[in-house]
Amino acid sequence: MRRFTRLTNGFSKKIENHQHAVAIHYMYYNFGRIHKTLRVTPAMEAGVSDHVWSLEEIARLAD
Repeated sequence: MRRFTRLTNGFSKKIENHQHAVAIHYMYYNFGRIHKTLRVTPAMEAGVSDHVWSLEEIARLAD
């Protein structure tokens, strides 16, 4: 994640914003992205989820 470096305009100035960005990244990585070696998401492999989550579903969790 580029938020860990301060070389771009995408770095987080506030720790709260950084925590939220990291949480969204991990949520997408584990629930929304199909991995090449697993051929499913890590959440599906672990039995936590039964489908690939869309970005809209992940964004709805923030409400």
